Amino acid sequence: MSAEAADREAATSSRPCTPPQTCWFEFLLEESLLEKHLRKPCPDPAPVQLIVQFLEQASKPSVNEQNQVQPPPDNKRNRILKLLALKVAAHLKWDLDILEKSLSVPVLNMLLNELLCISKVPPGTKHVDMDLATLPPTTAMAILLYNRWAIRTIVQSSFPVKQAKPGPPQLSVMNQMQQEKELTENILKVLKEQAADSILVLEAALKLNKDLYVHTMRTLDLLAMEPGMVNGETESSTAGLKIKTEEMQCQVCYDLGAAYFQQGSTNSAVYENAREKFFRTKELIAEIGSLSLHCTIDEKRLAGYCQACDVLVPSSDSTSQQLTPYSQVHICLRSGNYQEVIQIFIEDNLTFSLPVQFRQSVLRELFQKAQQGNEALDEICFKVCACNTVRDIMEGRTISVHFNQLFLRPNKEKIDFLLEVCSRSINLEKASDSLKGNMAAFLKNVCLGLEDLQYVFMISSHELFITLLKDEERKLLVDQMRKRSPRVNLCIKPVTSFYDIPASASVNIGQLEHQLILSVDPWRIRQILIELHGMTSERQFWTVSNKWEVPSVYSTVILGIKDSLTRDLVYILMAKGLHCSTVKDFSHAKQLFAACLELVTEFSPKLRQVMLNEMLLLDIHTHEAGTGQSGERPPSDLISRVRGYLEMRLPDIPLRQVIAEECVAFMLNWRENEYLTLQVPALLLQSNPYVKLGQLLAATCKELPGPKESRRTAKDLWEVVVQICSVSSQHKRGNDGRVSLIKQRESTLGIMYRYVLLNFFLNHTFFFFFKEDIVNDITAEHISIWPSSIPNLQSVDFEAVAITVKELVRYALSINPNNHSWLIIQADIYFATNQYSAALHYYLQAGAVCSDFFNKAVPPDVYTDQVIKRMIKCCSLLNCHTQVAILCQFLREIDYKTAFKSLQEQNSHDAMDSYYDYIWDVTILEYLTYLHHKRGETDKRQIAIKAIGQTELNASNPEEVLQLAAQRRKKKFLQAMAKLYF
Repeated sequence: MSAEAADREAATSSRPCTPPQTCWFEFLLEESLLEKHLRKPCPDPAPVQLIVQFLEQASKPSVNEQNQVQPPPDNKRNRILKLLALKVAAHLKWDLDILEKSLSVPVLNMLLNELLCISKVPPGTKHVDMDLATLPPTTAMAILLYNRWAIRTIVQSSFPVKQAKPGPPQLSVMNQMQQEKELTENILKVLKEQAADSILVLEAALKLNKDLYVHTMRTLDLLAMEPGMVNGETESSTAGLKIKTEEMQCQVCYDLGAAYFQQGSTNSAVYENAREKFFRTKELIAEIGSLSLHCTIDEKRLAGYCQACDVLVPSSDSTSQQLTPYSQVHICLRSGNYQEVIQIFIEDNLTFSLPVQFRQSVLRELFQKAQQGNEALDEICFKVCACNTVRDIMEGRTISVHFNQLFLRPNKEKIDFLLEVCSRSINLEKASDSLKGNMAAFLKNVCLGLEDLQYVFMISSHELFITLLKDEERKLLVDQMRKRSPRVNLCIKPVTSFYDIPASASVNIGQLEHQLILSVDPWRIRQILIELHGMTSERQFWTVSNKWEVPSVYSTVILGIKDSLTRDLVYILMAKGLHCSTVKDFSHAKQLFAACLELVTEFSPKLRQVMLNEMLLLDIHTHEAGTGQSGERPPSDLISRVRGYLEMRLPDIPLRQVIAEECVAFMLNWRENEYLTLQVPALLLQSNPYVKLGQLLAATCKELPGPKESRRTAKDLWEVVVQICSVSSQHKRGNDGRVSLIKQRESTLGIMYRYVLLNFFLNHTFFFFFKEDIVNDITAEHISIWPSSIPNLQSVDFEAVAITVKELVRYALSINPNNHSWLIIQADIYFATNQYSAALHYYLQAGAVCSDFFNKAVPPDVYTDQVIKRMIKCCSLLNCHTQVAILCQFLREIDYKTAFKSLQEQNSHDAMDSYYDYIWDVTILEYLTYLHHKRGETDKRQIAIKAIGQTELNASNPEEVLQLAAQRRKKKFLQAMAKLYF
């Protein structure tokens, strides 16, 4: 080394190697310190950051003298910046895994295009038209790198991406992100258009039989320094980093396999190509070894691809006849051979070879098919679920919800299959104690969950159950069954004989009575009663359970049946049907009612009509609990039957009040207002108070769009309800002849009693409001249609009215807790009854439900001035005076008088100065500054001054800026209040 060169090296090494953050890329550019920086153990900035910065600087647009934006100039500085970016990539050995992980699609696209340019790939020439065998090694390698990246990017774009959690919105950052997103989409569009050409290029590369070379930092320097030398050395077989043929083919095969696999979702025949490429990749890895420096393949992902291809495209080779369980399951699912899938799952319960997630995915697929209308799969779903459940309990996991749902209504076939799965899933000779314990606990819990003793006996008498449970455990189970079923005497024989009781009906009366209580199968109930009556004729078996309740209007007719067996059967079928309807088990209720109807049709027209009425009520409940919840109208046949019931005039037919209620409510809820207002027979209006009330409600709802008409119909409804809520005075005279007491009783002039009216509203999903003293501060929808005064005010029982209103609102919120109008009404009730904290809770909840928890502006028709004033009063009476001042800003006209007066209060129970950030009105902030200065409160004065000094509150700002500042503070204040009162 010459003396001059040595002096230059010494001077260079004596300079600091950590440049200032603001100009580090200029430092590297001017000082040629890139290689030294990259050799550091942990270079800062990192290499990929250097690439981004170099390319960003090189691609900055320029501005000419006329202030017009021009493309980046092709000057020396930009060429050097691009060269430096390529050198950093060369330092990383052009590892696409590293580059793709750290660089965005636009940056990596720019980098690889620069590589193509510097590698002498003619611009505008299609890569597929170029013969890789005749190109220089570095040029061919550059083309391969670009096309490998192209198909990898296409494959990667097909995967779902978890969206990053957005930070605070910044306009400049959002614009930049949007531009990058649009640029990425444009690049992807081009890459997808060229995908077929890229695949052909890579397929051609697999036919090459020569090693390739990729540019290094040295060859890139040669390209920049001595073009003449480039043509000699870099195009020879010794320039750059050598990539062996096997390494190149291994990477290309893997990338092609991923591309073919991705295309297989739309063209299943391509899976064969993917399988071929992946298995060739495995062979090449075995040849070159997994420690290759230039070939990095994710072998776990490759194994997953190969396994998936085995399932999707089973090999037909004689050497591959032994299919994996995955392949077998997939073939069976495609061919519809579900029984074989069940057998595979049972066998897998011994080997544990299939992952639980895979088994669950198969069950989900079957569930989806069953829900699409394939009812034949219901049994298959249960069997697969049972196999999965046994696998779960053997591995110590909890029983799935699916199994509990499918086993809700057990039968003999289900229990037989479950016992078969349990028996075949455990090898008692080799199983561990924990495994046996898990299985025993599962069988015991299944027994305890069964209602029918026949099924309990099936399990408890099974060989596996007897083997797994000890005598003490079996005795404990008997005790638990006895406690659960006190009427059944399980200990008539010694405990050991409990397991020998046959599953037939020929058992003692106690056990038969227990089965009678539990059974909901009409045929089984009939068989049990026949057997019981054959044992004794002295018992009345309809009294076996005190929970069998039949309305008194029906029981008098039923108990008048002379034949005791028929009497018991009719009573029990009706009682069980009514109970099933109450617990919403509508399918069993329908079976029981249908059997009862068939029975009574033979001998009693009166009971036949009773059953038809009950089945009508059941169909109404079934629709409301099913398709009615989604807004689907009931079938016309059901509406016709409801009308028929309301108009029915059969003498001596026992009628339940609830059926008339439900029929009227049904017509109201489904907007059959035309019928109720115009088509109801006059005689029916006079005789049925529910129809009369329904007509008034329907007429009021029907006329709501027209204010004048609705006031007339509303007045009629008003008068009826006021009459119901009225009281009559009764005078009592003493012995001296003077009035000594005035008693008030519920008026008998109303169309129904008050409690009946309340029950009618509380049992159905509609309600209305009227004005009276205790709720004269309460607002409600359409309140303007009601009369503003009551002529005979002293006759109204306002306490009863208040109770009615409270109950109606409570019930309404139980139906729809997110209705802001009802929440406001509830808040008004608490406000009127001096419960201010509860009132604030509901006022805030009303605003939260209609503004996405205050992330949007609360609609002005929700937070009206009246509502805000009530919130102000609540805060004032709770001594939260700073909150009062802030809420005064919410009014359409800011109430400075109230705000200033509240701020003068020194006994405040809120956070005071910590709320100043929520104030946006400068006048209030200035008053606070003056007030704290007057009191000598320096610290609080500084907080107020700081709040005033915020630039977004400057009065010179545009109106939209001031409104945005106010909206932000409203949002934060209301969210803080919600956290305080919720």
